[in-house]
Amino acid sequence: MAKSILIVDDIPFVRKTLTDIALELGYKVAGEAADGTEAIEKFASLKPDLVTMDIVMPKMSGIEASKQILQIDKSAVIVMITGMDQETLVMEAIQAGARDIIQKPFNSAQIAKVFERALKKDHAAAHTPSVSAKTGS
Repeated sequence: MAKSILIVDDIPFVRKTLTDIALELGYKVAGEAADGTEAIEKFASLKPDLVTMDIVMPKMSGIEASKQILQIDKSAVIVMITGMDQETLVMEAIQAGARDIIQKPFNSAQIAKVFERALKKDHAAAHTPSVSAKTGS
């Protein structure tokens, strides 16, 4: 059975791109959310296997939403998505419990690796995520 994903980003194009990549990789997209508040509500009702969470969003940041999701389910798998030059926020995301980080711009090969790594049952908790920088140059 395909793993389900909740895609959270305030930019519709990013949500669509992540949805397309997830479907192409054989995942089921359980739903989408445009901000942290909506992400918490959708997580509680959909109970996805993985959440992709943009760090910077209106209403509630991805970091705050992640903290609240992890209060609902401490085993939630959250992968943060960040733009360039957000190192401080990346550290906050890791401390908040993010399993991994995807840096924009991203490609499907990176997404595949990060999703696979984040969903491994024997994952060494949220304290050892790696930052997936863009490949090429």
